[in-house]
Amino acid sequence: MALSEIDRSLLDRCLNRKPRAWEDFVDRFMGLVVHVVNHTAQCRSINLSAADREDLAADIFLAIVDNDLAALRHFRGKSSLATYLTVISRRVVVRKLVEGHSTVSLGDMVARAESEEFEPEQRIGDREEVGKLLGQLQGSEAAAVRMYHLEGKSYQEIGRTIGMPENSVGPMLSRARAKLRHRAGVDEVAR
Repeated sequence: MALSEIDRSLLDRCLNRKPRAWEDFVDRFMGLVVHVVNHTAQCRSINLSAADREDLAADIFLAIVDNDLAALRHFRGKSSLATYLTVISRRVVVRKLVEGHSTVSLGDMVARAESEEFEPEQRIGDREEVGKLLGQLQGSEAAAVRMYHLEGKSYQEIGRTIGMPENSVGPMLSRARAKLRHRAGVDEVAR
């Protein structure tokens, strides 16, 4: 979907620093930003407090205004403004959660993977835990795990990067989790 006339006008007003432009921008996209925060946290099984949600939303808007509205200045209009802001928001939230807000451990993820409540979008939030997993994998599996869990890339982005169909990325990540479950079981027996 192309840039709508309403969003084009709002974008121009923001970039030209017109009165109330930023307030209108925030009013228009606050719901989207909060939705991305909630959805990203939910996909990672992270419970956020109201203060955490507000902080993450503020971090997103700060990323947008950083460097004299660089994020808005780089928008090319090849998608809707909402789509563009969703990508920015998701990347900011994933980066912030990976930096230390995550409470999901690798052990928790393994337990969830063995239950029906596990969702394919589940990401491991702890860099140390992902490092342990990466140490057990090689080649494209390791690359896919790194891109998905550390870089927050989508299945489509991962598939494009490692040269495989998007619908093969999920099964590859599942196999990596299965290897981890097997390894966790071997370690448990050894104790």
